[in-house]
Amino acid sequence: MIQTLFQKLLNKAGKSYTLDSEIPSGLFIKNLIKRLVMLLRGYFFLYQKVFLGKNCNISHKPNILFRKNVTIENDVTIDGYAKNKLIFGDNVKVGAYSLVSCTSHLSKYGVGLTIGNNSAFGRFTEFGAAGGIEIGNDVIAGSYISFHSENHNFSDSSLLIRDQGVTSKGIKIGNNVWIGAKATFLDGSIIGNNCVVAAGAVVNGIFPNNVIIGGVPAKILKEI
Repeated sequence: MIQTLFQKLLNKAGKSYTLDSEIPSGLFIKNLIKRLVMLLRGYFFLYQKVFLGKNCNISHKPNILFRKNVTIENDVTIDGYAKNKLIFGDNVKVGAYSLVSCTSHLSKYGVGLTIGNNSAFGRFTEFGAAGGIEIGNDVIAGSYISFHSENHNFSDSSLLIRDQGVTSKGIKIGNNVWIGAKATFLDGSIIGNNCVVAAGAVVNGIFPNNVIIGGVPAKILKEI
């Protein structure tokens, strides 16, 4: 009975997977209680239907748009100070201990972050969104992913690197992408649709649709 109820709630939320019949009822009950507490916390702190974990720090809330069934897990920090609205699409999940940083320095107002529907990121993800990050729909990602959407200038040897400013092109990830754990995306990176990014890859370039990429620096390993 509990599993049937849980399955109906998942389907209503737009989730398409089927629950494993071997999972004991106690785990479903535990998850239902956890989700209810997170939902109440979201209403209390954000005045929205957001599943919000403990010890989250979310600043400049009016500039952040949470769509349906967004989950923000424990100890997540979201900096909402950006030129563009931060958008978290339907059924987005941001894993525990993750960081969204838009304006990291007062010398430059950040651009912001957009995450499409049904995209999920594991624990300790860092979204360095000063130069702008656009993530598509149905992106699944492991833990310790990092995005760095700006670069320090260093061409003038007469100046300290820290005094030469930064440049930003932004980062774009297409739809239906699987990102392995500990992948790093540098400024200017663009990943097409239906791609796989191998664990530990350091991505710095533009990649087409339907490819597997990996390595340091990342390169195309195989077409899908």
